[in-house]
Amino acid sequence: MGIPGWSTAVRTGIWSPRIRYGMRTLLARGLSSNQADSGTSLIPQTLLEMEHDPEFRHTAKKLREVGQRRLTVEERRRRRRALDVLGVPDFEPFLRQRGALTESLRRAAVDTLQLNVGLYCNQACTHCHVESSPKRTEAMGTELVNQVLRVLAASPSVRTVDITGGAPEMNPGFRQLVIGARALGKEVIDRCNLTVMLEPEMQWLGPFLVGHQVRVVASLPCYSQKNVDTQRGNQVFERSIAALRSLNDLGYGAEGSPLKLDLVYNPGGAFLPPSQESLKEAYTKELQEAFGIRFNDLYTITNMPIKRFADFLYKHNRLQEYMQLLIDSFNPATLDHLMCRSLVSVGHDGKLYDCDFNLALASSMCTPAGEEPRSIWKLQSLTQLENNPINTGNHCFGCTAGMGSS
Repeated sequence: MGIPGWSTAVRTGIWSPRIRYGMRTLLARGLSSNQADSGTSLIPQTLLEMEHDPEFRHTAKKLREVGQRRLTVEERRRRRRALDVLGVPDFEPFLRQRGALTESLRRAAVDTLQLNVGLYCNQACTHCHVESSPKRTEAMGTELVNQVLRVLAASPSVRTVDITGGAPEMNPGFRQLVIGARALGKEVIDRCNLTVMLEPEMQWLGPFLVGHQVRVVASLPCYSQKNVDTQRGNQVFERSIAALRSLNDLGYGAEGSPLKLDLVYNPGGAFLPPSQESLKEAYTKELQEAFGIRFNDLYTITNMPIKRFADFLYKHNRLQEYMQLLIDSFNPATLDHLMCRSLVSVGHDGKLYDCDFNLALASSMCTPAGEEPRSIWKLQSLTQLENNPINTGNHCFGCTAGMGSS
């Protein structure tokens, strides 16, 4: 690196004025900490890390042996056993015990349509609840994109279209969805992992987002390189910083600009996030001083005890401890703002879910006994889902702990 004190800064996450000056100097020359190059892909590095990561190898082996459905059932049973030890019932009975619920949770009008357009991604993050990676091939096809837009046009209550993945921008239908939703007057959110902007053949992305005034909600779980790369993979921090600076150059995050840039924090372990207000102050100070980066808002998300994070907890014998933390941190004020009340999540195959976490668990919307899972193919309008009971499970404690995860 050539910057005195760099290794200490990486290890501790504390950036001295001298370190910040050195980083600003390097970045001014168009460099980042490890020479991030928009002409090279992150995918080979991600695949290499997956190949040598024992937890990824273990999960892949179990998937081959028993399949995704049995793994999901096993994961649910582990959470249930942890709750049994703690003497805690499932989610809705728990809410009734606390006097926070008198009847089943039901849907209100849908104001957000969330679209998971596919699981292909240039990263393979340890906390990813949909287990995206370069090895995933599931993707939303053109016919389904057209059906989504037809239903959206007939759903006047929807204000926001939230596009996620995987890396949603790498799906062929991404541009059609953005153009179609904006033509209907909807706000569009791109759940961006940032590094996708530096992938070869993705140079179109920044100008496209600007041209359609897409709101970017970007993952950045910390402002220190060590923490980010540990959770999301080598080179991710440097590429994320380069992408943020590129977005700033395009006008994102500037005061008075219609181009909104929000960041998302999630903890790097089995603990709850701090308050959004205090963390936003820290992010603003560190990112501005070290890299000259500006953004609009910061959101904190609790790690849900599902998928890769659930595997981590179980293997380290911390699942029961984490479930106890979620229960002890129960906050009844979160119930009125649960995403499942006003959001519909659409999978890459068209199936409907009450939230992105239920999608990850293949826990589809409630239907009358004997009926097939709900699908957007069978809808005329999202108004048909109003007052539908919400499908809850023992993972839902994550959305009511602390400040919530919605």
